[in-house]
Amino acid sequence: MLDALQRQVLDQIRAYLAEHDIPEPREWRFAPVPGEGVWGFGLPLFPVAAAEVRAKGLRVPVPQRAQELAADLARQIQTLDGVQRAEAVRGYLNVYVDPHRFGQQVVDTILQQGPEFGRAPRRGQRLMVEFSQPNTHKAFHVGHLRNVILGESVCRILDAAGYDVVRANYLGDIGWHVIKWLWNYLTYHAGEEPPAEDKTVWISQLYIEANRRLKENPELEPQVRALFRRWEEQDPELVALWEKTRQWSIEGFEEIYRLLDVHFDRVYYESEMEEPGKALVEELIAKGIARDLRPEGPVIVPLDELLGLDKPTYRTYVVLRSDGTSLYATKDLPLAIQKFREYPDLVRSIYVIDVRQSLYMKQIFKTLELMGYEWADRLYHLAYELVLLPANLVREVVEVDLEAEAPAQEDSPKPQAKAASSREGAVLLDQLFREARQRARAIVDEKNPALPEEAKERVAWQVALGALKYSMLARENTRFFTFDWDQALDFNGNASPTIQYAHVRCASLLRKAGGVPEESVRPAHDLHPAEVALISRLAEFPGVVLRAAEEFKPLHITNAAFALARAFNDFYDRCPVLAADDPATRDFRLRLVAATKQALANALHLLGIEAPEVM
Repeated sequence: MLDALQRQVLDQIRAYLAEHDIPEPREWRFAPVPGEGVWGFGLPLFPVAAAEVRAKGLRVPVPQRAQELAADLARQIQTLDGVQRAEAVRGYLNVYVDPHRFGQQVVDTILQQGPEFGRAPRRGQRLMVEFSQPNTHKAFHVGHLRNVILGESVCRILDAAGYDVVRANYLGDIGWHVIKWLWNYLTYHAGEEPPAEDKTVWISQLYIEANRRLKENPELEPQVRALFRRWEEQDPELVALWEKTRQWSIEGFEEIYRLLDVHFDRVYYESEMEEPGKALVEELIAKGIARDLRPEGPVIVPLDELLGLDKPTYRTYVVLRSDGTSLYATKDLPLAIQKFREYPDLVRSIYVIDVRQSLYMKQIFKTLELMGYEWADRLYHLAYELVLLPANLVREVVEVDLEAEAPAQEDSPKPQAKAASSREGAVLLDQLFREARQRARAIVDEKNPALPEEAKERVAWQVALGALKYSMLARENTRFFTFDWDQALDFNGNASPTIQYAHVRCASLLRKAGGVPEESVRPAHDLHPAEVALISRLAEFPGVVLRAAEEFKPLHITNAAFALARAFNDFYDRCPVLAADDPATRDFRLRLVAATKQALANALHLLGIEAPEVM
């Protein structure tokens, strides 16, 4: 929000330097000015003074010359429109903004920009974010939820920062888990169709059932292997059944994505990458990057040996099994290549993948670099940890074959509570969603019993889904956390309902006032400290969005949204709006409330959370 004034100040300084034949530094670094309840910026003039001393051979200490320059410039900048005062302090030029003008500017900017507030100009740069990556013929577990929520929020933040974002999904539609499911279906459920709703629940039940049958009756496994041979031979009847049942999984996933307000621009399939992957392995062998130990052993990529590293860094990994069947690595390598063939202008290809695959991702990236792909340094692993669930959410589970072809980190911390893993058990989203909605509905009934039934259901879902999403975004991605209902649905703590309720309070005030004054208002009253704090939080928001995009951290948005909600609640308690002392103060504060409402809605949108009008 101070950008325009900073540009004016720089123009004035540059004119001064040109007039006095003083070299300009390579870059200018603004810093916040110290002090409570003030707005402005400081500019250190030591680089300017040092450059002048060197250029002119002056016999004067740099700090002394910096202070002289700051004092001279302060007298000129004092006259700029919008500057309350300028002063020289120990070599810094500190510029203070007229608080009434600044408050007006912040509020006006937000109300003019509306949903665009916090969004940067388009950069003309494209990014791809690959996230979700569920396996077909399996359940969509709570373990997938953090991935989807994190990936979608990062996409929204990057888009707001001006990037063109390609949302990509990579479905695991082949493998031993698919064959087991097909075996169970053909043997015990032939001809059955999934229900119209909750397809993933039905599909999961058949997968769990398959594992249970095989665990209890290991003599049945030859039947599964026989089916696998039919698959390898591309039996037309089996392929047709696979395509049909895969579509059931996809439709189930799409139901969940609609609930979560998530969409994808490009969907890749593991089955599409198998043959290109096997061909790529032969290329790796020919280039001396991979070593073929077949038939006694697999095809390996001994990265540390290739790179001449004595300390274990990338280690050695398997890129093809001894029997010629593929692994994750076989397919992830051609997938990366395919992405850049389709989108050669990608400035970054981001993978939202479990932190336990960190070593594996480094191995894939390094292999592509050794193959000579210049874009290999544009690959980025956005890691996240598992969610630990309270005991009441964990159903009785059946341990399944982990099929963890990509090795876990040896030093990964081991969770002590039950992890919401997609490869363990059956902690299904329907169970989590149902309990979230029930708990949120009870809160809505208590807070607003007069609300119509349809509105109660809508608000309960907004609160429930917001609580789930916020819980998974309001912490470091790479840390375990245990989901807790009381924290997630807290209306006073760092939780989504606190922010949503602040938005509702804004809406309620504006309804009571009959709307927002249309004309811009420059406050004439002495701004209350709570007003100053609220305006400051609003002004910071665009910068927070850019920082969140640079670091791929929705955590910065959750922190900013919570701080904004707290600042508004303090303002709400301490600054009369409808009962303000005079019409001008009332109108300014109403516009400030409207600006806050917009900023809260924009922040929640970046988190994939809806902003209710009532609650």
